[in-house]
Amino acid sequence: MYAAAFDENWPVHFNRLDNELKERVAKKIAKILEQPFKRHLKRGANYFVDEVGQHRIAYRVFETPKQARFYFVGTHKEYERWYRQFF
Repeated sequence: MYAAAFDENWPVHFNRLDNELKERVAKKIAKILEQPFKRHLKRGANYFVDEVGQHRIAYRVFETPKQARFYFVGTHKEYERWYRQFF
């Protein structure tokens, strides 16, 4: 099991979601913490991405300490704008 950590900008993204979606995202985070590796954001990137309906969650996994750090949650279009800053 991995510990959850959140980037300083996470609340900005998370607080824009409605309450029902916040609950779904929280459940997905719990699943990610059990088994974090899904798919990479892009080849060679250190970020992983998971989906909650039409929304995306971007995170990184650190083995030491066993931690998953969450950076972004938002719609697919918002996600595309967010990840462009890295490429």
